[in-house]
Amino acid sequence: MRSLLAFEKIINRFSDLLGWIASTLFILLMFNVFYDVIMRYVFNSVSIAMQEMEWHLFSAVFLLGVPFALKAGGHVRVDVFYERFSPKVCAIIDLLGSIFFLLPFCLLVFWYGIDFAKESYALGESSGDPGGLPYRWLIKSMIPIAFLFMAISGIGMILHNINRLMNPSLFHEK
Repeated sequence: MRSLLAFEKIINRFSDLLGWIASTLFILLMFNVFYDVIMRYVFNSVSIAMQEMEWHLFSAVFLLGVPFALKAGGHVRVDVFYERFSPKVCAIIDLLGSIFFLLPFCLLVFWYGIDFAKESYALGESSGDPGGLPYRWLIKSMIPIAFLFMAISGIGMILHNINRLMNPSLFHEK
């Protein structure tokens, strides 16, 4: 029991770190957008690379923020029904959903995303726009990495729900 709680805490710290990284990247995204708007509307200067950087940063924020959202319980579910269930039923639903839906989906996207990123790297893929960003494989690599991280957070959810079922007194819910 203690080892499951300890392992859950390790995964939760990892998910918290991903949330911190996503938050930091979001601040960089805000500065990037601010710079881009000032340059466009004050100085009438447009940078394709800075515009593409907005999309790259947004993608990284989203992809790294989802594992944190899973850990924090900010993911989408039908709360209208879910909130009426007992903590035990909620734990069972979350446990089964993580095992049968979340993990297989994350591992599937991870597996096929590796080839997607490798192909981009092998082709030396870069922006098709003049002045755009090179190394498109970097952002494409975020896809399998992020889904691997989501799977790790999913394991944390599984452990959390096993712990909730094995010792409900540790968790103050409802």
